[in-house]
Amino acid sequence: MKEISESEGHSMKILTVYANPNPRSFCHAILEQFSQGLKDAGHTNEVIDLYAIRFNPVLKLWDYASWIDESTPMEYLRAMIQSSTNRFIWLFAEKWLRNKDISDIVKLARPFRPRDVRKQQRKIAEAEALVIIAPVWFLGFPAILKGWIERVFTYGFAFSFTPEGWKGEMGGRVPLFKHEKALIISTTMFNEKAYQGGLGQAMKRLTDDFGFRYPGIKNVEHIYFYAVSAVDAATRQEYLQQAYCLGKEFAK
Repeated sequence: MKEISESEGHSMKILTVYANPNPRSFCHAILEQFSQGLKDAGHTNEVIDLYAIRFNPVLKLWDYASWIDESTPMEYLRAMIQSSTNRFIWLFAEKWLRNKDISDIVKLARPFRPRDVRKQQRKIAEAEALVIIAPVWFLGFPAILKGWIERVFTYGFAFSFTPEGWKGEMGGRVPLFKHEKALIISTTMFNEKAYQGGLGQAMKRLTDDFGFRYPGIKNVEHIYFYAVSAVDAATRQEYLQQAYCLGKEFAK
């Protein structure tokens, strides 16, 4: 492994989550250049290609087991059970819950937490920094990446609530992530003027703030490579060089 100079920063363990179905896309070229920059700077980087691993982005009923934590109020669990359309399950659960506390529920739910979610959470927990590389579709992440966040950034793992949070107050969200940094790299259809005119601010609020700052990552950087299908070859080469530098100078 290459020795890192003081100007480049310290070696880090990075988790890169990539979402683009086309292995020959410009977005994939960005991933390759960024990864090479990380490697040349001496960082450890694991890439999760969500399409390649066929990650299931659809949150279903069995995912609820991932959202039960020691701090979950019992009244919330009872309300969730009562909303079940299966009357037998509701009656059985109500009877079983009478003499149980939340620790009993957590122990019961733990074996039912989806294996793919637990695997992704382990990778996140082991990383010092998170990187997201994906195109902008409909002013947001591709569905497979949005679903990855919905299923993996669970209560008790990415965030928790104070009593006010359980009452619906935004200020009651308790961040749990301790990562040094999150970098989001997006390729876009529209040009920089469009993003300076409001699109960028919308994504900052929905993606950067709520997705990554609220769970506790204070240093969140979002880099856009604008209008990749419309710019000339020279601009595309500049984008690729910038992607390499983002990796090479990641720890600065």
